[in-house]
Amino acid sequence: MTMNADRAARFARLLFFFVALLSLGGCAGMFGGDPLRVTVAGIEPLAGQGMEMRFTLKLRVQNPNETPIDYNGVSVELDLNGKPFASGVSDQSGTVPRFGETVIGVPLTVPAFTVVRQAFAFADSAQSGQLPYMLRGRLAGGITGGTRFTDQGALSLPTGSLSGL
Repeated sequence: MTMNADRAARFARLLFFFVALLSLGGCAGMFGGDPLRVTVAGIEPLAGQGMEMRFTLKLRVQNPNETPIDYNGVSVELDLNGKPFASGVSDQSGTVPRFGETVIGVPLTVPAFTVVRQAFAFADSAQSGQLPYMLRGRLAGGITGGTRFTDQGALSLPTGSLSGL
């Protein structure tokens, strides 16, 4: 019986070695891929609660890799003028196809005090005509826990008189 136990132990070690080897090969393929390209595709207003503002942020997610990316949740943080502005999460799930793209809607909440703070910052930025933003987020899922993304740029502010004259 000890011979069978030794044989079973060797088989188990060999099986574990092959599974570990295959897992590492899969991880190497994932880590060698190009990062996702995420851009803001649009913003739509939602009904808020109390004094907060709510929006649906539409993200265009492009996958420049040979393998599809499955996700089962999204989280986003949006900074304006270098200060936190809005955040949101969604439990939606889906797949970004290989060499493809998809649009994901994420509800964002803007607290009332943040709106007031940004109104003052907006007045300062109106001089330059640009409002810098930074978007950070994560598509949850997969064995690595998800894929992080960032996007940054500047929103062009309307020029001319606000009174319409």
